[in-house]
Amino acid sequence: LALAQPLTVAVVDTGANVRAPVLAAKHPSTYDVRTRGRGVADLNGHGTQVASIIARDSGAARLLVIRAGSSSGAFTDVNEAAGIRYAVDHGAGIVNLSLGGPRTSAVERAAIRYAVAHGVLVVAAAGDDYANRPEYPAALLGTGGLAVAAIAGNGSRALFSNTGPWVSIAAPGSEGTSFAAPRVAAAAARVWQMNPRLTARQVVRILELTASGNGTRNDELGFGVVDVGRALHAARP
Repeated sequence: LALAQPLTVAVVDTGANVRAPVLAAKHPSTYDVRTRGRGVADLNGHGTQVASIIARDSGAARLLVIRAGSSSGAFTDVNEAAGIRYAVDHGAGIVNLSLGGPRTSAVERAAIRYAVAHGVLVVAAAGDDYANRPEYPAALLGTGGLAVAAIAGNGSRALFSNTGPWVSIAAPGSEGTSFAAPRVAAAAARVWQMNPRLTARQVVRILELTASGNGTRNDELGFGVVDVGRALHAARP
């Protein structure tokens, strides 16, 4: 499926302070999966940070803020899945999931399949408890999305960043993979705006093949550190 215009990036998280200047400038759409209302006040702060990175770096993309997490930052698989499905059903081209845990469920797997089947690019944080074991939903994405590791200021893997054969790509995130993921989601948004004829899988491949690994991958950083400039050049129609 080619991209619907204009591109919308959905952030499924703890909500966001949509009055923050960088977010207010985007006039984001909002939804709370638990109340089914429009209020998405962020009592945690996590979602505001994640959404702000995307708002700042995603070019002219629209923003959809979906509150699925509690004020403590906890997410149930049911609410996460509801957030993903709402994003897909309301036209999101990209869904950012800066959340995860060591177990998955049928409801989570079904929501990821639903997104990928509808041509949506899912970006998920690889996780912050360094271990060579899967983190979900990141480990569910395969070629239909991007599981994002974090690099520290010196360019090497951040010590906490999870590793494994399911890691796709890396981005700066010395404060956590939660904040590396939206940098990749924003990069994907810019690539897709450069060439709206691309499919989600084509955007994934462009980002992977133009990353610092030059087409080779490893379990620490996937295909390497995202390179927006190279990706945009490769995406030109």
